[in-house]
Amino acid sequence: MASFEENYLDVIMRAWNGQLEFAQLLDCAGQLEARKLAPLSAVLYQTWTSRSNSPYAYAAYFNLGVTLSNLNDFGNAEAAYRKSIELFPTFPQPRLNLGSLFERMGQIDKALAEWRWVANNIPTEAPDTRALVVMACNHLGRVLESKKQLQEATEWLTKSLALNPEQEDALHHWVHLRQKQCLWPIYSPLPGVSPEAMQRATSALAMINVSDEPVLQLEAARRFVEKKVISNVPRLSPSKAYGHTKLRIAYVSSDFSLHPVSMLTAELFELHDRSAFEVYGYCWSPEDGSDLRRRVIHSMDQFFRIDKMGDEEAAQLIRSHEIDILVDLQGQTAGARANLLAYRPAPIQITYLGLPATTGLPSIDYVIADRFLIPEDYAPYYSEKPLYMPDVYQVSDRQRAVGARPTRAACGLPEDAFVFCSLNNTYKYTPEVFGCWMRILQRTPGSVIWLLADNPWAEAHLRQHAQALGVDPGRLFFAPRVLPPDYLARYAVADLFLDTFPFNAGTTANDALWMGLPLLTCTGRSFASRMAGALLTAARLSELITYNLTDYEEKAVALAQQPGELARIRQHLAEEKNNGVLFDTPRFVRNLEQRLQQLVAAL
Repeated sequence: MASFEENYLDVIMRAWNGQLEFAQLLDCAGQLEARKLAPLSAVLYQTWTSRSNSPYAYAAYFNLGVTLSNLNDFGNAEAAYRKSIELFPTFPQPRLNLGSLFERMGQIDKALAEWRWVANNIPTEAPDTRALVVMACNHLGRVLESKKQLQEATEWLTKSLALNPEQEDALHHWVHLRQKQCLWPIYSPLPGVSPEAMQRATSALAMINVSDEPVLQLEAARRFVEKKVISNVPRLSPSKAYGHTKLRIAYVSSDFSLHPVSMLTAELFELHDRSAFEVYGYCWSPEDGSDLRRRVIHSMDQFFRIDKMGDEEAAQLIRSHEIDILVDLQGQTAGARANLLAYRPAPIQITYLGLPATTGLPSIDYVIADRFLIPEDYAPYYSEKPLYMPDVYQVSDRQRAVGARPTRAACGLPEDAFVFCSLNNTYKYTPEVFGCWMRILQRTPGSVIWLLADNPWAEAHLRQHAQALGVDPGRLFFAPRVLPPDYLARYAVADLFLDTFPFNAGTTANDALWMGLPLLTCTGRSFASRMAGALLTAARLSELITYNLTDYEEKAVALAQQPGELARIRQHLAEEKNNGVLFDTPRFVRNLEQRLQQLVAAL
């Protein structure tokens, strides 16, 4: 019987002599790749294409491109795809793959050009080619969303859904894109897509701003788990405690960068009692070069990048370090690695801050909360058990830098106006709350509202909505994004922060209160709708918590007419900042450590 080497040499010689049929080429290349010998498969394709006049050469060049791309030989992969296109200009597959190759190489504009060509030029009558156009449209929607080209991203996903309405992933991105642009109603009719299908496709993050109903939050989270998260994988950690003298606590996140999660937690990492705890960080965050990222890394006793590792490999690494408690700072937000958690690399796994809702993840045991944030009556709507903190669930960073106070003129604001502000992300704005804000402006002569200039489409739509509600769009002002110190300094020139509902301010509320700005919130039943109320409760300012939009509107109008009351609240916040529990980070850390020690002791 001929050896493998002899067979391979024979195949190569036949390819060289032009005696290897295309079907034989595919069979031999497939066998090589099944043996994990992709480089030999590439050599075979290169030999065959250089010596053959087959009408199927375009397909061989395409396969060569795939093989070389998988081998990270990007330059030669590109050349192979281009040769395939040269031989068969309307063959869409190499253009799709070339787009993905350019994306991997960081050449985003070139990637978009390839996908646009497929989306604009390939017929959609046949199911096979229609599926390829749908794929191109989805690539365009995904990448353009990441580039903040929200309007064009929405247009491509709309085309994708028109070609195939049965796409929950595309639909949930479409819904969230409409939220970001304040395109109301969010659930706009689409051919072949029912409102019920839109709700089923709404992600856990997007659902936070659609409904205040905790059961819908739980259902959305569980749908994600059912479709996206692995199950029945071996548990890596023991169910008993390791018995370490110092407990090993690990924080895992893709947001160890200039991100709201790190803006809240940096001092927490620094203040852990090193006589009782070892602090580990596991990171797949961007290297953004920020001072905050350097500070977070420096605050960890051990810090590991795991972005190049698969989920199982990363979980094995965490298990090898015998982590006692893993704190996931991600939930189901962008960049989440729920499959890593599914391996249970630590005996106790906790969710914190990342997703202001239940994660629905069976691998998460606890959620850090307080009794205002998650009242015991609402606990059944969480897949995790609340780990109650005595004062407030949210940690604060007392070391945050504050820039010089700007003038109102420098912010583009009128000097003599009463300035309401809501510098939340625009996807948190809803037509119901925006309508309430417009009524507040109408009832408060000489007032304006200061909003976040997140994207030009949201700004244009909000001005249109104001006009339709009888409010001069000129009373809306928009603050562009700036660095954190300058962003914090802005709060000094506003008069009253108007919170969003049902997705309250989180880090933004913390920032406003830290800067002494009175904040009015509307509280509901869900985690996200109780965040600001939890902070105000800790600050002993329950008079700024309302429970319906009618009372919220009345309170806002009344406060705008009571400068003395606002001055009292500012003074109270100054005292709380120095002496209260809301910003007492050392106290928070001690309380958290006590809770964690109790959890390990109970194993």
